[in-house]
Amino acid sequence: MHCLNLKLVTDFNSVSLRGRVNSRVKDHSLRVNRIVACSVPGSGSGSAQGPSQSSYFSRSETYALLKQQLEVAAKSEDYKEAARLRDSLKLFEEEEPVLRLRRLLKEAIEQERFEDAAKYRDELKEITPHCLLKCSSDATTLGIRVQVRSVYIESRSQPSKGLYFFAYRIRITNNSDRPVQLLRRHWIITDANGKTDSVQGVGVIGEQPVLLPRTGFEYSSACPLSTPSGRMEGDFEMKHIDKVGARTFNVAIAPFALSTFEDGIDTI
Repeated sequence: MHCLNLKLVTDFNSVSLRGRVNSRVKDHSLRVNRIVACSVPGSGSGSAQGPSQSSYFSRSETYALLKQQLEVAAKSEDYKEAARLRDSLKLFEEEEPVLRLRRLLKEAIEQERFEDAAKYRDELKEITPHCLLKCSSDATTLGIRVQVRSVYIESRSQPSKGLYFFAYRIRITNNSDRPVQLLRRHWIITDANGKTDSVQGVGVIGEQPVLLPRTGFEYSSACPLSTPSGRMEGDFEMKHIDKVGARTFNVAIAPFALSTFEDGIDTI
């Protein structure tokens, strides 16, 4: 695994992963760290994709390209082109099956039309296995809470070359009564083709942080994919440090999506 420093984020208190995601922690002390990018090795297992999955990839690529072109047009002050691309994006979002079905599913749940909700859910599953997975997750193991939020980074992506760049922020909170230390990390990264990579390493961003009771540790990292969607999950190996010879234990990082469509949730 190769790591490099990014200029994407320098201070959680002043800027977010993409200028949108806040980094507030309530009732906990917080340590802020630099952001790094960890590229995933090219080796891994793969599986064939069906017609509906292939169509989904194509639409996702189109969506990513439109967003990138809109950003370029706005930065170059070509406002006529930016307006055209904005309208194209709006039309695309209204007609794109995944975005439309997500909207219908949300409305059906809010209105307690659960039969319709089940139908929309099944249609989403048929289109792509990743589309029902949110771009955030939250899990607690032995009092250690791990929250994750991912975002698609348009400025570092090149959809025309099959490069999609995702950043994710992790917040670890020790809600137990014992101090713990994070020793190792383990990630399972799966792209939309089903290719899976397993990434392991010592600590996070070069540190093995100690979390006292009722304190937190927060950092950001990033991962490139060759497909416009995928998923990540894993665990942190930790140990209690208030007792000599204590056994290590694994703290779950629940699955979360990497998606150019995202899911409309801004914070963790």
